[in-house]
Amino acid sequence: MPSPIRFPFLARPVRRLMGPLQTSAEGMALQQKFIEVISRNIANAETTRTPEGGAYRREVAVSDGSGSVETVEDARPGRQVYDPGHPDADANGFVSYPNVELNTELVDMMVARRVHEANATVFQSAKAMLRKALDI
Repeated sequence: MPSPIRFPFLARPVRRLMGPLQTSAEGMALQQKFIEVISRNIANAETTRTPEGGAYRREVAVSDGSGSVETVEDARPGRQVYDPGHPDADANGFVSYPNVELNTELVDMMVARRVHEANATVFQSAKAMLRKALDI
């Protein structure tokens, strides 16, 4: 019985053609994680009481360049506002608010969104080129 015909040389070129798709998909996934962290910060910009106690602490997404994202707390202190009638006011009447600046978060969100859009454009372009290559 004859052995089946195998084309091992086809696997490598096809994988190479899929490289731009994989790279842009990984970039979109990475930016999605950044967007999630920024969204959490915006949602908690006025949270003065957390289950852990105290005001919400801003989170920062940090990438090590390999595609993984770690979330760390921003160590900067939050703002203190004098409001003795607030339920979370301390003995001196000051309320601790999160260290979240909405302007910073909105700019970070715009940058992450633009990078996500750029990766989506690359993905669509690579997909269109692969379709054209299949027509050849």
